[in-house]
Amino acid sequence: MPANEKLKEKIAHLPHKPGIYKFFDDNGIIYVGKAVDIRKRVSSYFNRSAQHNKKTLKLVSQIKDIEFTIVDTETDAFLLENNLIKQYQPKYNILLKDGKTYPYICIINERFPRVISTRNKINDGSRYFGPYPSGTAMHIILDLIRTLYPLRTCTYNLSPENIAAGKFKICLEYHIGNCKGPCENLTDETTYNQHIAQIRSILSGNLSIAKNYFKEHMAAAAADFQFELAHQYKQKLDMLEDFQVKSTVVSNTLTNIDVFTITSNEQCAFLNYLKVMNGSIILTQSLEVHKKLDEDDADILASVIIQLRQEFESTSREVITNIETSLPLDNVTITHPQIGDKKKLLSLSLKNAMYLRRERESRQEKNRGLADQREIRVLETMKKDLRLTELPRQIECFDNSNFQGDYPVASMVCFKNGKPSKKDYRHYNIKTVVGPNDFESMYEVVSRRYKRLLDENQPLPQLIIIDGGKGQLSFAVQALKDLDIWGKVAIVGIAKRLEEIFYPGDKLPLYIDKKSESLKLIQRLRNEAHRFAITFHRSKRDAGTLKTELTDVKGIGPSISEKLLNKYRSVKKLRELTLAELTTEIGKAKAAILYSYLHPEA
Repeated sequence: MPANEKLKEKIAHLPHKPGIYKFFDDNGIIYVGKAVDIRKRVSSYFNRSAQHNKKTLKLVSQIKDIEFTIVDTETDAFLLENNLIKQYQPKYNILLKDGKTYPYICIINERFPRVISTRNKINDGSRYFGPYPSGTAMHIILDLIRTLYPLRTCTYNLSPENIAAGKFKICLEYHIGNCKGPCENLTDETTYNQHIAQIRSILSGNLSIAKNYFKEHMAAAAADFQFELAHQYKQKLDMLEDFQVKSTVVSNTLTNIDVFTITSNEQCAFLNYLKVMNGSIILTQSLEVHKKLDEDDADILASVIIQLRQEFESTSREVITNIETSLPLDNVTITHPQIGDKKKLLSLSLKNAMYLRRERESRQEKNRGLADQREIRVLETMKKDLRLTELPRQIECFDNSNFQGDYPVASMVCFKNGKPSKKDYRHYNIKTVVGPNDFESMYEVVSRRYKRLLDENQPLPQLIIIDGGKGQLSFAVQALKDLDIWGKVAIVGIAKRLEEIFYPGDKLPLYIDKKSESLKLIQRLRNEAHRFAITFHRSKRDAGTLKTELTDVKGIGPSISEKLLNKYRSVKKLRELTLAELTTEIGKAKAAILYSYLHPEA
């Protein structure tokens, strides 16, 4: 059974239930999707081809197999799709992350806990905060904590027995004021754990406990006339206030909210995520997503929300977005505020997304400008090297290909502004020449090409390059003369052996510096024309060989050969068919004859 028939049969038996589906090519998974109704969603890829863009059509053309998984709810489908995309990274799915791990701040589960940074979460009873979108963001908070609180950094086992036995000695950290010396029992465990509790509240986004602590101790020290100590508490209070000013951009009445915004162009979507806790933005992340199948903003936003909430371990019950999106998360409310503090927060997030978009588009425009400048410079060099009268903005290069005179073909490739213009490439079957005659073949294809341009009133190129020596060049020149465009278009030939450039009527070739950018562009044109011709020639030769081989089988006529040739293209693919599949194609009697020929061992 042909592959497309197998797919149709499989689609017909897909369930009308929520779940995910996976598309496979010969090498593995190429796309993972979610659906409320698996059969309807998968069928839409094959039944609405006129509505699909080129990317989706290309995806569909590569599908060789389909698998599915049924789940209970649409929420489960979202989560399973997200996990599978991260696991397999299919080439037609948008990939949000490159698999990197984000840093955490960890309060280690031990006596006199240490506060460290780590990228590995271990289920050992320690408390992890984060993850943070960058090491810089994490270290800002970690440095603040270490400035506010003198914590130990050593890895000693500070058990009561070890401390009582005097196993440890205070180090430099104690002498410079960064540690209170718990290793020699110079600080009590209750005060130390008070500081750890305040650190937990700061890392959770609640600065009020730590601020109240410093205010009370500052007032007490001042009342006791310990003004130097009071000043130290005041400095720490100012640090907290400064940190909060930098992070608080919304009302203190807003807490535990996720904000997602999106803006996009044809190629990419640009998103921003703000995580708000206790009136402060404790995390912000902007990212760019490259579209794979012309996904709409709502689908991209839903995927990003699922993934980022997982990666940054968000438990917020409210999600604010700037567009409508379907997000079936349990116990989560999605809002689109129009006024008030939430609207201000949404505007701030969108401003960040827009800034990322403008920055990326500006960079791309700049890169395009630099590339255009380089191409113009190369064309200027070519104009000078080849002594042309105008800049060769459109260059066309011709090449012939045949095998002992059989299956003669030719190719023409076109470069515009120094870049391939593949929509203007052309293949030619040689029609008027018998036998291996490259000169006459070149005359034919050059005549056909420019006669058509003249008939259609299309602009002529500024330069024609002939892949060959003086013979091919002279016949191409004759074709231009017969069309009465000789002198209107510059034409040169390039010989492969020494990269010699020939001019019409000039006995001596031109040698361009091997490092010249213009010679490299000419070589690129010549190689592209050769590749294009050889590829076409091979396909013609293989098809002809198959047709000849089939017609040599007694009982298999030209019409059957043509039918099988158009569908299967090679003897190898025909050998893969079962007798039943051949019978479906050409009938029982013919199938038996051909199957015996293809499988003599049977």
